[in-house]
Amino acid sequence: MHEEIIISGFGGQGALFAGQLLAYAGMACDKHVTWIPSYGPEMRGGTAHCTVVLSDDPIGSPMVRHPSAVLALNLPSLDKYEDLVKPGGLLIYNSSLVSRTVDRGDVRVIPAPANAISLEETAPLLDGKPGDARLANVVMLGALVQATGLIPLQAIETALAEHLPARHRRWLEPNGRALRRGAAIAELALA
Repeated sequence: MHEEIIISGFGGQGALFAGQLLAYAGMACDKHVTWIPSYGPEMRGGTAHCTVVLSDDPIGSPMVRHPSAVLALNLPSLDKYEDLVKPGGLLIYNSSLVSRTVDRGDVRVIPAPANAISLEETAPLLDGKPGDARLANVVMLGALVQATGLIPLQAIETALAEHLPARHRRWLEPNGRALRRGAAIAELALA
């Protein structure tokens, strides 16, 4: 197994954190892993991204030109990476923020309403205020893991428990539900 993944979204959507979770979970599953974040002006609202390579064998290069999977958290990310996914690959996009369809017929496509799910899962913790979209990255990660079988979903849950900052611990249970809902979306989409 050798998978090259790009996770991309607006700065603040958690694309880099989703990549870290995937990398931590991969290491816990005895995979060879690279994680390369993109820092810079993207963090102020532009498109931030990271690449993650998971492999059973040593990784020759961490560079990703034609990923086997892309998680696009917003329209600019879909526009930027849609054509780069290798044929037979996987493209998961946040259908809460992307209204257009994907034109490629040579890749598996999963539209995931990640923001909508995040808002539903976080609303109960916000005392009657609208929910928070910060779990959209985890919804997308759940869809990826379910669709690819890269690692067990439980490995991501464990990585969340071990690496979610202490100030965000109250979000651990909603993150777990968001992860499982993303997995369920992928299971339905690919059935």
